Amino acid sequence: MSLDAPHLMGRVDASGMKIGIAVSRFNAEITEALLAGARSALKEHGSADADVMVVHVPGAFELGTIAAKMADSGRFDAIVCLGCVIRGDTAHFDYVCQGAMEAIGKIAQRGDVGVGNGVLTLDTVEQARARIGGAHGHKGEEAALTAVEVAYQLKLIEQALEA
Repeated sequence: MSLDAPHLMGRVDASGMKIGIAVSRFNAEITEALLAGARSALKEHGSADADVMVVHVPGAFELGTIAAKMADSGRFDAIVCLGCVIRGDTAHFDYVCQGAMEAIGKIAQRGDVGVGNGVLTLDTVEQARARIGGAHGHKGEEAALTAVEVAYQLKLIEQALEA
C-alpha cells in the first residue's frame, strides 16, 4: 500500500460478499490496470470470482448510473467505481470529475452499501501510472479493499441496531 493510502483497520475479508465493479473504458490502459488490481486484492482477501460482477461503461461520468443501479438492486454488499480522467485543454475535465464524484458520493451517503471510489483525476498519464502500482500504490486495490471494509462496518452497525 502506498504512503498516502488510508490504513485499512477494520475487517477486510471479502469472503461471501457480493461485489459490483463499475469500470470506465476511457483511458483503458489505466482503468484495466485498476480493475486487475481490484480483482487481485479481492481474491487475495477471500472473494470468489462468481461473487464479483464487472460492468464496463464508456467513461467516468457513466459510473454513477451503473453503481446506482447496482446499489438499488440490493444484491451487492460493496460497489467499486474505477475510472481515469486526465485533464485536457477544456473545462470538460472539471464537469466529468464533478459529475462522477457527486454521483458516487450520493451512493456512499445512502449508507446501505460499501463504496470504493477508484476514480483517478489527474493532470498526466504519468501520474496515473504512478497510481497503478507505482510510487503512489495501487488505487484499484485500495478502492476495492475500502469498499469491503465499509461493507463489513455497515453489517456490524445493522447487527447492533437489531440487538
